[in-house]
Amino acid sequence: MLETSARLLRLLSLLQTPRDWTGAELAERLGVSGRTVRTDVERLRGLGYPVQATRGAAGGYRLGAGAAMPPLLLDDEEAVAITVGLRTATGGAIAGIEEASLRALAKLEQVLPSRLRRRVNTLQTYTVPVPRDDATPSVDPSLLTTLTAVCRDRERLRFDYHDHSGAATVRTVEPYRLVNWGRRWYLLAWDLQRGDWRTFRVDRIRPRTPTGPRFTPRDLPDDDVAAYVSRRVSAAAWRYQAHVTVHAPAEVVAERISPAVGTVERLDEHTCVLHTGADTVETLAVYLSLLGADFDVAGPPELLTHLRRLADRYARSTTSSAPGGPSG
Repeated sequence: MLETSARLLRLLSLLQTPRDWTGAELAERLGVSGRTVRTDVERLRGLGYPVQATRGAAGGYRLGAGAAMPPLLLDDEEAVAITVGLRTATGGAIAGIEEASLRALAKLEQVLPSRLRRRVNTLQTYTVPVPRDDATPSVDPSLLTTLTAVCRDRERLRFDYHDHSGAATVRTVEPYRLVNWGRRWYLLAWDLQRGDWRTFRVDRIRPRTPTGPRFTPRDLPDDDVAAYVSRRVSAAAWRYQAHVTVHAPAEVVAERISPAVGTVERLDEHTCVLHTGADTVETLAVYLSLLGADFDVAGPPELLTHLRRLADRYARSTTSSAPGGPSG
């Protein structure tokens, strides 16, 4: 019985790979006869695993999708990757999955071998995540599912949309891709009213049902969709936008900031422009503090006011420690 159970686990592991296996290949891998393979396949089916079979010279076995979720076999690397992913998801920007992630994580960590648990703990101990910004809105996973479905099925979508100023519009688009950028989700779509490509913040979308007719896909505006969306977002998606002249080489500035902060444009050998934006001037000021170089800011007025206030505050904070001043 133990030998049979071990063989079934090996067979299941093979069938989980994304390919078709002939009966002869499985028999050779398992060291059994073709008849034993067929018997073991029937045993797996009896346990709820949807093993599909096709006839002919190119036929074979593969594990298909079933009505219920059967147990899965994971190798070491897959188990580590899923555990780390679940731990990350418990504090992510997708609303409603934290509790489910915790339940799945508890089940997985309970059965992790000690060697794998040690790898996961080491990775988590020596990796410092950026704390989630409470101002970053979370996204309902059902909304992501809806949007990916219309992208896949090439169906037009009508939705209510609120821009950064709060103005409400109804948009009709041909949806193409979802992009996760800068802790936010964006929909890349062809806007039928504007006759152009647009990016929409997913947390501001409220889909209307039913979805529209199917559409013939267009050529995407850029082979690198993520780069295209990042340029559009940094240019127009934030409530406050700033174009800051930085007195440092573009290569140096690009190394010091995240692509989610903005884009860097080279002016000359020693100067560049940072095109950046944020929903608050406080966040913009944090970005500028990371530059490690002198910079000139022309606007917006709210940012200038905030920077002057910060400058006064920092000046006051160092007065008591000036040479000749009071000492602790």
